[in-house]
Amino acid sequence: MVKTKKLQYHNPHKDPNIHHQPKASTDLKCLIPIDPLILSIHVNNRCKIQIFIFSWSSDMTHLDVQRLYLMEFSEPGIFNYSTLLLSEERDALYVGAREAVFELNKKNVTIKNNKVQWTVEETPMLMCTLKGKSKEKDCLNYIRVLQVVDDDRLYVCGTHAFQPQCDYLNLDDFSLAGQREDGRGKCSFDPSQSFTTVMVDGELYSGTAYNFLGSEPIISRYSPSQSLLRTEYSTSWLNEPSFVFADVIREGRNRADGEDDKIYYFFTEVSVEYEFFGKLLIPRVARVCKGDLGGQRTLQKKWTSFLKAKLVCSMPELNFVFNVVHDVFILKGADWRDTVIYGVFTSQWGNVGLSAVCAYNMTAVEDVFSKGKYMQKATVEQSHTKWVRYNGITPSPRPGACINNLMRQQNISSSLHLPDKTLQFVKDHPLLEDPVLPIGNRPRLITKDVNYTQIVVERVAALDGNIYDVIFTGTDKGVLHKSVLFEGEVHIVEEIQLLKNSEPIKNLLLSPKTQSLYAGSDSGVVQSPTYFCDKYLTCTDCVLARDPYCAWDPHTDVCVNTVNHRESSPPPPPPPSSSLPSSSSSSSTSSSTKPHSVEAREAEVRLLPPLLKDQAWGVHAQEAFLLFCLALGPSDVRIHWLINGHSLDTPIMEYRRPLGQREVLVSSWLREGPLIRDARYHCIAEASTGNDMSEVDLHLTIGGIARTGC
Repeated sequence: MVKTKKLQYHNPHKDPNIHHQPKASTDLKCLIPIDPLILSIHVNNRCKIQIFIFSWSSDMTHLDVQRLYLMEFSEPGIFNYSTLLLSEERDALYVGAREAVFELNKKNVTIKNNKVQWTVEETPMLMCTLKGKSKEKDCLNYIRVLQVVDDDRLYVCGTHAFQPQCDYLNLDDFSLAGQREDGRGKCSFDPSQSFTTVMVDGELYSGTAYNFLGSEPIISRYSPSQSLLRTEYSTSWLNEPSFVFADVIREGRNRADGEDDKIYYFFTEVSVEYEFFGKLLIPRVARVCKGDLGGQRTLQKKWTSFLKAKLVCSMPELNFVFNVVHDVFILKGADWRDTVIYGVFTSQWGNVGLSAVCAYNMTAVEDVFSKGKYMQKATVEQSHTKWVRYNGITPSPRPGACINNLMRQQNISSSLHLPDKTLQFVKDHPLLEDPVLPIGNRPRLITKDVNYTQIVVERVAALDGNIYDVIFTGTDKGVLHKSVLFEGEVHIVEEIQLLKNSEPIKNLLLSPKTQSLYAGSDSGVVQSPTYFCDKYLTCTDCVLARDPYCAWDPHTDVCVNTVNHRESSPPPPPPPSSSLPSSSSSSSTSSSTKPHSVEAREAEVRLLPPLLKDQAWGVHAQEAFLLFCLALGPSDVRIHWLINGHSLDTPIMEYRRPLGQREVLVSSWLREGPLIRDARYHCIAEASTGNDMSEVDLHLTIGGIARTGC
């Protein structure tokens, strides 16, 4: 079934909202946007969205058509597609939703490979409702944890009617193993509660609430071979935290001092160091050591390495602070010292309407945790200050430090051997005074009237030889911003309405291999390319976009994605003056990208919606109109136009985009003046493997135009 929105082409000469500008002496064109047309093609509850953006050129000579191809997955009756896990090895995207887990094709999320349901039994459902929770909403099983255990299994946890449970998912037959485990401390009780998890070498690290009321926050590690390790239940350790992200930094591989790998947690919590008229929120980064085993007597089965510091994201010149962190992305380098942490922040005072992106060097974070001063509770009442710097003698070894070679020389080979004085100190002084400051001491990006919810970043090598960080940020309205760090400043180069509904983007992942973004929301999963180079129809637009994914190909006069262009059918070597690289040039992204898989058989020819009959509803008497055709086929596919059975003498605008080595997407536009007599229009896609045709009859009538066609 094809759903279409009626085409409404604006006449720019009659539109009072369009201001004509004098024609410039240069070749630059000022495009005037008009209303977008969104077309949805539904097939078996899956949806591919083609977003067409129309805009007239400033000299009114042609209509530019910009197409954005998005793919969406959802199933009737299933909601909350907010847990996503990418498997590059299996070419799969795993999706945790309400009472279901899906395995989708990573290259095309409209293709569902597998599904398993996990519902709530009658008894826990009854217990949940007796506690005052909603049977239709709260007392269901929201899948919130999806982590890789090994090549054959995933670890899955759900809220399970406010009694969280976990199980193993066998990937061979995509079935739950039935090995139910208590999910407390691994998964949140409340589906709306913030939490985070990361699996590191078969051990699950979590930040969540440990009880039904959500009043006991916990950072913990669950291991099949070791007992539970957790934080101390104390407001000085965690004070009403809202967890957003956790990940491991493999510092141990390249450190001469023999220190351990570390797991970092990011969250916002209520300040313990300042008293405020309300609850003052503070963004934090906390750290624990992977090899931590707890203490022998003090801090038994508790973290001996837990420390936390303040994340600063502010505009110093205005004394304005962004004090709520919503999401974090860690852009890892070959060496841990090259790692950069990106975060999206807002202010807790929502009426300000500002969002910010701040970036932090991993070395700056490490310096704070390894050299920073500690804080302690104030012994004397000092106005609003409740914690002050500790100026006494710090025990040795340094409290909160990971086991290193120097400690091993002192016969301290694990945290179990740490002296009680060090352990008691870290128990009483988990907060560091020194803050983690952003790169440049200010945000990379500040936006107004936008609430960022998610962030991912990719490091891209452009054709100019420079390396750029491309930042993708999702908003609470389903919008995606694409920004590029250029000469120390961030520029927003693209804005896309990623979700059909104006709803928050709750999860955002990026796959360098498929060059795709995956956005999870309450209503479904959307897949989007990381680039839309083909929307730039002129060399000027392509270059001025400042998109490192895109470059202008002078051989085809098309704005192309540099990776795909070189992987499909590279043109002959350019002359020395050309800016295009030879086929031996380096890849345009930091991660290697495999060529597209190609089927042995030639692609069939088919026209894509909207067909001519669907477009004709936008044709009105005494007005110019536009018809266009989109066709998929082999490399020799061509589009021909007929009017009343005769080929057109006028040149037709055509654009070709390779999709792999044997398939091409061809689009062709026909712009006609006002209709003065009946006419039959044919669009024919022809190739060596066959042809496809679309036609429409336009008849002038007293009331306007009658339309028929197929």
